[in-house]
Amino acid sequence: MRGWFIRFMHGRNGTDEFSLFLSIFCLITLIFSRLLGGAVGFFLHWLGFALLFWCYFRIFSRKLDLRQRENQKYLAAKRKFRTKLKQAKTRFQQRHDYRFFNCPACRITLRVPKGKGKILIRCKCGENFTRKS
Repeated sequence: MRGWFIRFMHGRNGTDEFSLFLSIFCLITLIFSRLLGGAVGFFLHWLGFALLFWCYFRIFSRKLDLRQRENQKYLAAKRKFRTKLKQAKTRFQQRHDYRFFNCPACRITLRVPKGKGKILIRCKCGENFTRKS
C-alpha cells in the first residue's frame, strides 16, 4: 500500500506551507460553522468544504510550476504580514519614549524622542518637516 501511494504521488505537488494553511483554515471554518449555526453556519460549512477541496486539489496537482508560484505568493504575503506585526509590536513597546511620524514625501515612518517640543525632522529622502514631539 505504501509503495502504491509513493508511486501515485510521484510528480505531484504534495503538501507545502500554503496547503497546510488551507487545511488549518478549513478546520477552523468548519468548527465555527458548527458553533454558529443558522445561515452564517451554513455559509461557513460550505466555505470550509470548498477550502478542503482546494487544499486537496493543490496537493494532488501535477502542475508544479503553478502550485509553486501560489506557494511563493503565500509566503511573500505571510512575510509581509509578520513584518507589519513585528513593527507594530516594537512601536507599541516604544510608545512611552518615542513618537512616530510619517514623512509627507516618501511615507517612511520616522522615530523621534518624546518631550523635545517642536522639532525639525529631516528624512532620509531630504524632506524637512516640523512636528511637536
